[in-house]
Amino acid sequence: MDFSEDELHRYSRHILLREVGAAGQARLRAARVLLVGAGGLGSPLALYLAAAGVGTLGLLDHDALELSNLQRQVAHATARLGQPKVDSAAAALRALNPEVRLELHHRRLDADAAQELIPRYDLVCDGTDNFPTRFLLGDACHLLGRPLVSAAVLRFEGQLSVFRGHLGAPHPCHRCLHPEMPPEGLVPSCSEAGVLGAVVGVMGTLQATEVLKLLLGIGEPMDGRLMLWDALAMRFREVRLRRDPGCALCGPQASIRDLSAHRAAAPLACTAP
Repeated sequence: MDFSEDELHRYSRHILLREVGAAGQARLRAARVLLVGAGGLGSPLALYLAAAGVGTLGLLDHDALELSNLQRQVAHATARLGQPKVDSAAAALRALNPEVRLELHHRRLDADAAQELIPRYDLVCDGTDNFPTRFLLGDACHLLGRPLVSAAVLRFEGQLSVFRGHLGAPHPCHRCLHPEMPPEGLVPSCSEAGVLGAVVGVMGTLQATEVLKLLLGIGEPMDGRLMLWDALAMRFREVRLRRDPGCALCGPQASIRDLSAHRAAAPLACTAP
């Protein structure tokens, strides 16, 4: 498999796993994953994917590091305050695993950016904190044929799913779960309602687990299922998601066939939890 001695040593615990082995580790090294948001979810997600040896990580975030981020965004450091988050996260990832290739996209997400960047990657992760960006990502990943691993957090709760509606039935898309964006102001952001930092860390780590399962082709992915976690009660529950035959994105009479509606909107922030 053409691994160096250092790589064999670094990934030895993976290679020992029958479900991974040297062949699986080679698949991880060949993979390309785009992380949208380098904050609370993106931090543990990026760290674990880099540690696992995912060959190329794309980091997309327009924001700069602020002091209030450090309560939960663990890829960053006080000494890097004011730096672009993609640069700060890259410093942590390079220190952890210099073999991983990083592609930094310090820009806002809009339809043109989605159209340009998403086809370059095998899989996309949503680590954002606003509905317009989430809907753009969900629509773009479906239309461009890329799996989307999505997590969300607020206060003491988190949720996780995988959307691969582009594969056809029975896989649902993100609009099978949320057909339309909620009215503005109905659901507060973490900056308005707060969030326990460790909850974001758990959800980002669960995202990383789903990404690795998909890249390796092992286990049972979360598509068709929505995991809900109440940290205060330490209770997990699962909701079955079904493909909606009337879905505007993946249904037979789909009305969303391109990203033109998103192009009419203003550029979107990739605000991270």
